[in-house]
Amino acid sequence: MKTDELKKLVTTYSLEQLSQAESILLEEGIPEIDIHGADEGEKLTHVIGAIWILREMQKEGKSMNECLRLFVNKVRNSIS
Repeated sequence: MKTDELKKLVTTYSLEQLSQAESILLEEGIPEIDIHGADEGEKLTHVIGAIWILREMQKEGKSMNECLRLFVNKVRNSIS
């Protein structure tokens, strides 16, 4: 997971575009938006993270960087 890619997705695409890309990736398709990652799993992680960050920004009124930090901490805690 790369934070630069998460930031790019959050600032470039809408929640609708990201949700559509998530669905396409889950069906093993190729999304219309540009998502970087070493493999399909990393691309999906980036999309899911960007969706979570956007929703958190809308719900909590926090900045992108605050929500990005929260997401990264959630991921770290889930794997430790």
